[in-house]
Amino acid sequence: MLTQRLSPVFYINSKRSSASSELAYLLKDAVSQVERDWRELVFLCIGSDRITGDSLGPLIGHQLSQYCWPHIFVYGTLENPVHALNLEEMIQQIKKRHPLALIVAIDASLGSKKHIGFITLGTGSIRPGSGVNKDLPHVGDIFITGIINVSGTFEHFLLQTTRLSTVINMADSITNGILTAIDASYENLRFLSPAASMTSSSGTIS
Repeated sequence: MLTQRLSPVFYINSKRSSASSELAYLLKDAVSQVERDWRELVFLCIGSDRITGDSLGPLIGHQLSQYCWPHIFVYGTLENPVHALNLEEMIQQIKKRHPLALIVAIDASLGSKKHIGFITLGTGSIRPGSGVNKDLPHVGDIFITGIINVSGTFEHFLLQTTRLSTVINMADSITNGILTAIDASYENLRFLSPAASMTSSSGTIS
């Protein structure tokens, strides 16, 4: 998975008890730095439910889809995953349905051995599938990834043999971090763009 960004990438150890609060703080900070006008927030959770290592995104999407907030939408769940075969179509649908949305792309990734179990967050887009030599479009204004295994040779095999506990624990940490960010930000009304806070329409998670 490649990223297009100008800002640093932050690494969070998902095994630390403070992982979710660290992610929440960094997510709110990243959103606050977006200068363009936006009215909705879209979490695009990418991955396949058929491959253990690639199921991080759909697991997070499934967990987030249990909640409902105005102006916030989730795409990519265990029931309706967003993966290599439908990603381009889904990006076009999101652009059509949410033309002024800020997109947070969430995906599993491969990395160095010392970073297995770490969550990364940064501003900019990611290109899903690049770690397994798939040519997919860049997506996202902000990205969150979970490093679930080492990069190198036999990437498809590594994704298939990743421990489920690793993926679930990381998904829980990321989901809790997102929920913490949303809960805190709705209290102080600083999470959404000023334009979004002025609109009266409300949305539900897709």
